[in-house]
Amino acid sequence: MKRANLHTGQLGEQEALKFLENLGHQILHRNWKYRRKEIDIISCCNQVLHFTEVKTRTGEGFGFPEAAVDAKKIQHIQTVAAAYLEIYPQWKRVSFDILAVQLSNGLAEMLHFTDLS
Repeated sequence: MKRANLHTGQLGEQEALKFLENLGHQILHRNWKYRRKEIDIISCCNQVLHFTEVKTRTGEGFGFPEAAVDAKKIQHIQTVAAAYLEIYPQWKRVSFDILAVQLSNGLAEMLHFTDLS
């Protein structure tokens, strides 16, 4: 079961990378870690640094992908982002995003939630 979830997550992240690149994002890091927490994708677009959490589903049995980003996950993302910004303080504009990926019959449907801070 875990192996299937890992594979689904990796497929979703690959689709998310293509999606963001098509929007004009420059991918800076994938799976950037701070302690035991990580951010799936760190990218920049139009002088905005984007911290993107990718959630992928292959069916509706576990709900919408974006619903999996709960308050605890948001806190983890903020903690990792703060650590990143200590190392790279030049960024003045930051966005915390969720990219919900729904995989079905070889197609990926994307919902992109952006929060310009």
